Amino acid sequence: MKKILLGLFLFGLTTQINAQTIELSEVELSVNYKYLNATQSEEAAVPVKKLVDKLLACNEDNTDVFVDDNGEYCVSFYIPEGRIVAAFNNEGKILRTFEKYENIRLPLEVLQNIATNYPNWSIAGNTYLVSFHCDKGLTKKLYKIRLENEDKVLNIKTDEKGLFL
Repeated sequence: MKKILLGLFLFGLTTQINAQTIELSEVELSVNYKYLNATQSEEAAVPVKKLVDKLLACNEDNTDVFVDDNGEYCVSFYIPEGRIVAAFNNEGKILRTFEKYENIRLPLEVLQNIATNYPNWSIAGNTYLVSFHCDKGLTKKLYKIRLENEDKVLNIKTDEKGLFL
């Protein structure tokens, strides 16, 4: 009897639930999706994300730029931790970039690989370099890391996965 009453009660509650219609706003496709796909990662450091956001928000109308003979213009973005120099075409598409960041948070894979291969060494500094070329489909990500162990200094290079170069 209790099960029947409970079932009727729950059935009575579920009949009052109405479906909701949610209208979604229009989706804007970015002309710079290739740049986003090639350079973005979930583990990117905060300064990297800040500059990339500035780069993607860049518009030809709100910048003082020099347009060369090929219809390209270059824009530079700076923060204390790094900089991006980007070349755009007339439609606002990113053609190529060069990015350089100093002493940013390293990805977990890089830190683990350094700890495994260089125990008792400490990280004294690092430089993160990214270069992107739209037409060639080329993206290079490189970490230059300075390690110290007492009076010894060692400079190493790794990719974003921690593989030594």
